[in-house]
Amino acid sequence: MSVLGLFFFAQSCEDKKNTEAPVGGEVVTTDTVKTSETVGNPTDVKADPGTFQIKPLKYGYDELSQYIDAKTMEVHFSKHYLGYTNKLNAALKEANNKSNDIVSILKNLDMNNSALRNNAGGYYNHMLYFDIMSPNPQKAPTGELKTKIDATFGSVDGLLKQLDEAGAKRFGSGWAWLVVKADGTLAVTSTANQDNPLMPGAEVAGTPILGIDVWEHAYYLKYQNKREDYLTAFNNVLDWKQVEENFKKVK
Repeated sequence: MSVLGLFFFAQSCEDKKNTEAPVGGEVVTTDTVKTSETVGNPTDVKADPGTFQIKPLKYGYDELSQYIDAKTMEVHFSKHYLGYTNKLNAALKEANNKSNDIVSILKNLDMNNSALRNNAGGYYNHMLYFDIMSPNPQKAPTGELKTKIDATFGSVDGLLKQLDEAGAKRFGSGWAWLVVKADGTLAVTSTANQDNPLMPGAEVAGTPILGIDVWEHAYYLKYQNKREDYLTAFNNVLDWKQVEENFKKVK
């Protein structure tokens, strides 16, 4: 073989070494292939010592990944929820508030105390949010809750449509809620930032039994600016068994 032939043979071998099988019809080199980013274990997430602690996650970060990606779940749980928990404990200490009842704290808030307002809300809201999701959810409500939903919204689909609209129309960051009002009736509402319907001055006051986070950190990695797609996807992981348990506690 000539010197020139040896050169092209060696170059061909080098090209094959640096090239993997086509992915989706495109040749991908080893330089451009990225390994899947690993995620941690939610059981490793612990708040600092204080009155309130994180409620353990009932599933792994990756178990909802068809609808909410694992990295979003990890950051949301281990950074945002954890951060609100630690800052709530600090705000309570600063205010010399020794209460260990989060509902009482929220109902009796000084709305001008932004540290307590934001972090008590953030703690409660995220505790509810993570609790009503499941990789194996009960797909529909039953019993008295279903009867009330049908009477109020026409059907479960009617309720979900109102929840999706409340979440989609919330400008900026906030939450969409299904609440039980003081008279026992159901209502859909939304709040800004980390406010919730338990707080003084809520537009629709009541006890939340279902809450959907529409802050961008809840969906942006997977859905970017398509909040409506995230809201639709959320319905696939919504566990009506837990929502029913929340409803029974309010009665």
